[in-house]
Amino acid sequence: MTTFSPFLSISSSCDHALSLAQQTLSKAGLSSIQTFDLSAARLGLHECSCPHHGTDACDCQMVVLLVYGSTNEPVTLILHGNNGQTWFSIPNRTASNAALASLIQNSLQMDSLPVVK
Repeated sequence: MTTFSPFLSISSSCDHALSLAQQTLSKAGLSSIQTFDLSAARLGLHECSCPHHGTDACDCQMVVLLVYGSTNEPVTLILHGNNGQTWFSIPNRTASNAALASLIQNSLQMDSLPVVK
C-alpha cells in the first residue's frame, strides 16, 4: 500500500517548489529525474475538471521525481500542490532506501525553502 504522508510543506507553487527542490538536491550531491507531471498529463483531456476544486481552472499539480544518490536504487519524491502550497512526501520507505530517503528529507528541510510552520 502506498502512503503519502508529507514530511514538508512550503508556501510556494508546485512548479516553483520543484525548481527549489531540484537545486537543493543537486547541492546535496543528488540527481533527480522527473517521471510525472499532472499538468502535462491533463493536457490531452478536454473535459478534465479538478477533483479537489471541481473547476477546469485549478492550480493543482503533482510531480514525481526519482532521486538518485550513490547507489542504483532511487527514492521516489512526490510534490503535490494547490492554492500556493506544496507538500513533499516519500512513499514506500524501505530499509534498503532509508539512508537516501533521510538524506533527501534532511536536505530539503535544511535549505532555505519557505517552510510552513
